[in-house]
Amino acid sequence: MRYLKIPKNLFVKNRKKLLSKINNKGVAIINSNDQMPRNGDQTFKFRQNSDFFYLTGIEQEKSVLILNPNAKNNNKEVLFILKANKKLEIWEGHKLTKKEASEISGIKNVKFISDFEFLLKQILLIENNVFLNSNEHSNFNTNVPYKDARFIKELKEKFPLNTFERLAPILSELRLQKEPEEIKLMQKACDITTQAFHKVLKLMKPGIKEFEIEAVITNEFIKNGANGHAYEPIVASGINNCVLHYVSNDKVCKDGDLVLMDFGAEYANYSADTTRTIPVNGKFSDRQKEVYNAVLRVMKKAKKFMVVGSTINEINKKVNSFIEEELVNLGLANQDDYKDKNKKDIVRMKYFMHGTSHFMGLDVHDVGSKDTIFKAGMVMSCEPGIYIEEEGFGIRLENDILITEEKPIDLLANEPIEVDEIEELMG
Repeated sequence: MRYLKIPKNLFVKNRKKLLSKINNKGVAIINSNDQMPRNGDQTFKFRQNSDFFYLTGIEQEKSVLILNPNAKNNNKEVLFILKANKKLEIWEGHKLTKKEASEISGIKNVKFISDFEFLLKQILLIENNVFLNSNEHSNFNTNVPYKDARFIKELKEKFPLNTFERLAPILSELRLQKEPEEIKLMQKACDITTQAFHKVLKLMKPGIKEFEIEAVITNEFIKNGANGHAYEPIVASGINNCVLHYVSNDKVCKDGDLVLMDFGAEYANYSADTTRTIPVNGKFSDRQKEVYNAVLRVMKKAKKFMVVGSTINEINKKVNSFIEEELVNLGLANQDDYKDKNKKDIVRMKYFMHGTSHFMGLDVHDVGSKDTIFKAGMVMSCEPGIYIEEEGFGIRLENDILITEEKPIDLLANEPIEVDEIEELMG
């Protein structure tokens, strides 16, 4: 693995929390991710199922975890892994031994996947309730029959008289509040991301291509032990600033334009997520600076409301009002536009058409809803923006905020964001 070894106590704690939630109500079964086919005989780079990693720390395909709180023997926790053979390891490299899997996960009872069906049948003949996992993210939609979906279908066919329950709501609740070890990993991801931004500031100049900037970021991520990008990076110059999910990154950065970069390192499967908008030639124009500082003011105000007891919906409402004020100051709207509620929303959404925040963790858009009440240990983005298509540019700024019992902590506080600081570093 590229990252420093994660103490197995983290995964032990995570399983204990899940077992306490199940509370002898049944058995839970959690699958690893598939190796996803690409083309020909190729597969995409493997990335572990976030829930499976959260509970085991295992980054290997064809693995299964059974948690059975009612078991009378060492079958309360059973991890199944792929049994390696010489031919497989010649082609794909080393696969985990039972001892190695136990050292990573803290699970004493490790078996090979060939034993899974036999033990599963034994357990489900005794246990009626079965907790099964699935991807219940509100924005997730796929026609691909992924592992969890196939497994649910198979079990219902083989054991039709058992009762099947949802595991995702329980795991989502647990994953929202990060343990100290998880915060440390997220901070590392943020620090690597900040290093990459510093590198970009030194190399940015008119004529550079967007994908060259992406390459600089990627190099810095890999060099510092990150898995790579936590999501598809956005490097958008000129009018492309106004395309929210622009990922082609194939244009030339021109003198006088801005470059909006939305990127984040993934370290030990934990995500960072930042956005910075900088001038290609190292100097903001007066108008660019005016809009930039408006977005920065909104961001600073928004961060103060990221506290215990709030929600993303509440943050969005506050930020919308802040944006409306700034649009008037920038001459993009007037107070009369806001007297009619419907018209007010239309005017604001012309220049700011997305939410301000999302939860973060093992996924960049992590578990949690817009009505989830903030608790200490949760991490979320803060990303206001103003996009002025008619003027040919847009600005978004984004940092990652840790909720604590006292005040919000900015995990990207060391990443340059003030106009003067950026111009000085680029100069």
